[in-house]
Amino acid sequence: MKKLNIPGPKAKEVLLDDEKFISPYGRPSYKAVIEKGKGVWVWDVDGNKLLDFSSGIAVCSTGHCHPEVVRAIEEQAETLLHISETDFYCAINVTLAKKLNQITPGKFDKRVFFSNSGAESIEAAMKLARWSTKRQMFLAFYSSFHGRTYGAMSLTSSKKTQREGFGPLVPGVVHVHYPYCYRCMFNLKYPECDFSCIKYIENEVLKKVAPPHDVAAMFVEPIQGEGGYIVPPDGYLKKLKALLEKHGILYVDDEVQAGIGRTGKMFAIEHWGIIPDIICSAKALASGLPIGVTISKREIMDWPKGSHASTFGGNPVSCAAAIATLKLMEDSLVENAKVMGEYFMSELKKLEKQHRMIGDVRGKGLMLACELVRDKTTKEKAIEETDKVLEKCFEYGLMLLSCGENTIRFIPPLIVTKEEIDIALEIFSTVLKEIEK
Repeated sequence: MKKLNIPGPKAKEVLLDDEKFISPYGRPSYKAVIEKGKGVWVWDVDGNKLLDFSSGIAVCSTGHCHPEVVRAIEEQAETLLHISETDFYCAINVTLAKKLNQITPGKFDKRVFFSNSGAESIEAAMKLARWSTKRQMFLAFYSSFHGRTYGAMSLTSSKKTQREGFGPLVPGVVHVHYPYCYRCMFNLKYPECDFSCIKYIENEVLKKVAPPHDVAAMFVEPIQGEGGYIVPPDGYLKKLKALLEKHGILYVDDEVQAGIGRTGKMFAIEHWGIIPDIICSAKALASGLPIGVTISKREIMDWPKGSHASTFGGNPVSCAAAIATLKLMEDSLVENAKVMGEYFMSELKKLEKQHRMIGDVRGKGLMLACELVRDKTTKEKAIEETDKVLEKCFEYGLMLLSCGENTIRFIPPLIVTKEEIDIALEIFSTVLKEIEK
């Protein structure tokens, strides 16, 4: 395998201006200046070709510049670029809302609020939950990520840098531990644990910290994203839903990263048969165009006109891209995520046996991850090594992202083929061998 020369001369010029004019927070560590993309591949301004297994943080699920999505965008852009749904009606919004009504879990009437991002969809859910229940508090999980706007940031707890220096945050948010069985906070083993993490919420949190009649909603990632691609054990989410229903607490399903086909089902929550009260989606919904949706039971979303709105929410071009995306998902991509995900997982499990640094392999569909450790017995986190793996994979032309402190995530576009997965696996394994020496 040949290493790429990144950054090249053109990229270096851009990086100098970037440092001058772009906000430093959140700037990438990779020195690649991407110019174009096609399918699962991207090219930088110097012509370097890279295999993208990051998908713009799980956004470009139909691949870069899918021709059917591009065609839908072009056709809509020639007709109408924008009309604010706050003051005028637009048929394409209704078409998308009807489709979302059909495909989201629950055979009942739903309403949709359109916004521009995942964080905005969460903000809308927070306001909606308070409006509907007339309660003020929220439950969320440690290591969760729901966004960086003030309400969403108050739910988020994956890294201190996302909160440090920005207080005071929105009051009334109580965090509990996610069911991270590989590193159980209670030092128990599933299933012998009998879901002690649920009992802790019921017997400690709701009785001592967050009185249930004051809690409006709990925000739940069906698979915890930024926290490390943590998959809850079977039975956990059903028990959690039952506990929340017992106390009239709304279940908010954050599908921003896990949804729209990523896990081999349209919505990740479908793996566990849960019917949420509110669903938040964004990222992959429009294949790269900004959109966010908050979907709830019709009777929950009964707030009056003017109580919440968005100038650009429901943008016609974004809606057109979303409709084309959902068609592709239903036609083949959800199934491809399932089939390719099973193959990818089986190959990662093989690598787990070959490499001493792979402590755990987890995920569903094409939302997969390897947690890297220094020792499989002690499970000491390989934090510095994780950064080196990302850097070296990038040098060989493979774009990956981390999550948590020491976990590598694999989130290729859902059009990915077996051959492209094999290329990624070869690079990843080669890099692990180099570092393990």
